[in-house]
Amino acid sequence: MPWDERQPCAAVRGKIIVTVSRSPILRNVAVIWLLATVAVLVVGFRQAIFIAPPEETMGNLHRIFYYHFAHAILSLVFPYVNLGASLAYLYWRRRDPLKALNADALAVASAEVTALYAGICLATGMLWGKPAWGIWWAWDARLTTELLLFLLYVSYLLLRRFSPTGQTSALSAVLAIFAGIDVPIVYMSIQWWRTQHPAPVFGPNGGGIAPQFVPAVLWNLAGWTMWGIFVIGFRYAMERRRQLAEQEAALMALEASLETPQ
Repeated sequence: MPWDERQPCAAVRGKIIVTVSRSPILRNVAVIWLLATVAVLVVGFRQAIFIAPPEETMGNLHRIFYYHFAHAILSLVFPYVNLGASLAYLYWRRRDPLKALNADALAVASAEVTALYAGICLATGMLWGKPAWGIWWAWDARLTTELLLFLLYVSYLLLRRFSPTGQTSALSAVLAIFAGIDVPIVYMSIQWWRTQHPAPVFGPNGGGIAPQFVPAVLWNLAGWTMWGIFVIGFRYAMERRRQLAEQEAALMALEASLETPQ
């Protein structure tokens, strides 16, 4: 955690104040992680744009693949972080409110990154599809189920923003379960239905990829994975700070009401 939340509340002039202290170790780890992430992304960019040769049939258009593939894969990974955190919130909300708040903060952070990555996946797919297929969009099973995943997480974030106070986390956690159900449908859509989307590259039924393209694929997958983890951690820290600020404001309001002369 970016701060120590288990410190006792401090009493100042008879008032209860929630104390928050940053951890310099975690801050240093975050800086190192960010620098390493940028370095990996730079190497991935160099591999994708300058080193990997043009593909035989698509030429330089193929370079979009390195970014599309990474975001497509991660848009199916981060939802399970959100799902796990949401289930943890539902389990802990009555048993241990502090653990529930931590889980809820992680759920929010991972949902935001999932929506971002799914949106980039769809956008890069459209940029690739127009020259390759001659159309920007097709109501293909893979595209449609990925779009549904994106819309589910947009709905999740709108629900967090506009739902009544006190019900936000529970309602969002239920929606996260439905979003998690869509993930294996997205992944298996190519095998379950006839689709216009290309066949898988990796996996038991994958068509494989030429060795000269592998470094660009792996460097970008690693870089965008590290970036997603960093953003989730950063947003988690911001959400925990917001939660603690709300707790402090509630305590101060309660204290003020108790001090009001009758």
